Amino acid sequence: MHNQQLSQEGRNPFVFPFKIIGYEKLFDGHNGSAAAIYSKQNLLQNVLSAIPTDLNRDEWVAALPRALVAGFVKTDKEFQEKAQKSGTTVTFVIIEGWVVTVASVGDSRCILESTEGGIYYLSADHRLECNEEERERITTSGGEVGRLNTGGGTQIGPLRCWPGGLCLSRSIGDMDVGEFIVPVPYVKQVKLSSAGGRLVIASDGVWDALSAEMVVECCRGMTLDVAASQIVKEAVQPKGIRDDTTCIVVDILPSEKPNPPQPPPKKSGKKVFKSIFRKKISESSSNTEKDCDETKVVEELFEEGSASLSDRLDAKYPVCNMFKLFMCAVCQVEIKPGEGISIHAGSSNTRNFRPWDGPFLCSSCQEKKEAMEGKRPSGNGRYNSDSD
Repeated sequence: MHNQQLSQEGRNPFVFPFKIIGYEKLFDGHNGSAAAIYSKQNLLQNVLSAIPTDLNRDEWVAALPRALVAGFVKTDKEFQEKAQKSGTTVTFVIIEGWVVTVASVGDSRCILESTEGGIYYLSADHRLECNEEERERITTSGGEVGRLNTGGGTQIGPLRCWPGGLCLSRSIGDMDVGEFIVPVPYVKQVKLSSAGGRLVIASDGVWDALSAEMVVECCRGMTLDVAASQIVKEAVQPKGIRDDTTCIVVDILPSEKPNPPQPPPKKSGKKVFKSIFRKKISESSSNTEKDCDETKVVEELFEEGSASLSDRLDAKYPVCNMFKLFMCAVCQVEIKPGEGISIHAGSSNTRNFRPWDGPFLCSSCQEKKEAMEGKRPSGNGRYNSDSD
């Protein structure tokens, strides 16, 4: 359990070039703790190293989604080089001003309750049981999806990926399961109104017991010193089991408001989730309309969940111009002209891309990409100390 209050004057910060920003992370390990510990120690630095150092504030925020993809994949690749078989889910939150960026793999989740009472989902659930698109991706890449076979044709439990029997389609680590369990995160970036909001980040033990609405209602109006404890209490109460039950609560507030604002009482009757984001206000809108919307609207800036590195690293203009061309888009090593391999190499969409179109990967990261796409063998011994 963990609580944190962030205001525009006081952060739980790390310092990065010209700004102070807040961040939170939740790692839920399985098959040992090695992957969770390694990710905790290295993921943040791998993400930051993927962001160019000469950006202004708006450019830095815009470059963050691509850098998160690179940082997750690099962390996974480096951990697999250690030939350890554990894995971990990751929910990683970076807060810059009113902008919240969440990257996630696995089944831990992050939700936002805005000050007007709306509930927004900032992560994706990568359990095979509830994600048909991910099941299709894994089988297409060479994996098998099915329930545990106890003999005689009897199958029990949730859908799993075989070999290995993992219930998830995305994680960091899990080299014994296969590279089709990818570390490419779902990323969502939103901008809060100046009234702020409350984030709840929790592992699957919480979400298996409580809905998003139940989570925000059970701690609404509570101070941070009791909010996370109350959520965990509510989650474990039905079965009395505390396994995989971790919760982080973060309040993002304007500096003049020392306590989290309470939303107006909800009307009785059917309860409604506010899961649709308001898009950016058009330039033609009047200043009055903008001022009104800024106090009420959670604005979606970015959302992408594709597992394809070709899709995720090929940022659109002007973001693409922020990154150096002759540098591996994943591990950030310099590449001599002519030596890099385009992320579009081997793509089925050859009509729009040429082999010399960037971004580029080094040979080691290209092998990683091909293994994730089921184009080369993976698993034990895939990476070793002789890797590039």
